[in-house]
Amino acid sequence: MANYLIVGASSGIGFQLAIQLSEQGHTVYGTYCDHAATHVNIRFQQLDVLKDDIVLELPDKLDGVVYCPGSIQLKPFNRISPSDFSKDHALNVVGAVKVLQKALPALKNSEQASVVLISTVAVQTGLAFHSLVSSSKGALEGLTRALAAEWAPRIRVNCIAPSLTNTPLAEALLNTPEKTEAGAARHPLKRIGKPEDIANCCEFLLSPASGWITGQVMAVDGGMSALRTS
Repeated sequence: MANYLIVGASSGIGFQLAIQLSEQGHTVYGTYCDHAATHVNIRFQQLDVLKDDIVLELPDKLDGVVYCPGSIQLKPFNRISPSDFSKDHALNVVGAVKVLQKALPALKNSEQASVVLISTVAVQTGLAFHSLVSSSKGALEGLTRALAAEWAPRIRVNCIAPSLTNTPLAEALLNTPEKTEAGAARHPLKRIGKPEDIANCCEFLLSPASGWITGQVMAVDGGMSALRTS
């Protein structure tokens, strides 16, 4: 059985993944930020990735890290301040950097560790009003490839780029039946993503079954980035 760290494990995709891994008998170290979380099978600890010096309680050996924190702020470009870009970058990119630097010694003690970062379909598919999230997640995709090269062959690094998924983070975009129906219609598979859709891909990328995959950005987006069906 393996040891996994999931940053942002208190809700949404991170919580779904933590449940799935723990049910298989793996040891899951999960973090929450503002709202304390508990679960009998998850070792939760508080973590604010925006702090200058973060503290993580980790085992000597980590077999995988998944970084789930993110934000969805859709605004016209001229209504976004430079400080908004800095804050979003701090959460999505610098936060991941802090976590991975803390976790690296434990990752090196694994026979073949795996890191999974979370991007968005909006990086590779230009979408209006997505300049804030696209710029920070685009940097995360660049970090994925750079670390995959630097840490090969012992530590694999991949990224998942989801489309709209039914999580608390996307609540404002899915808070009416009309919004949900319109969001589903934009996808070739005609539905909104579920947390388990993304968690299943994370689980695969953490596992030995993906042992020959690194440096990839995998689209889990209902076909949105690759297909036009109408």
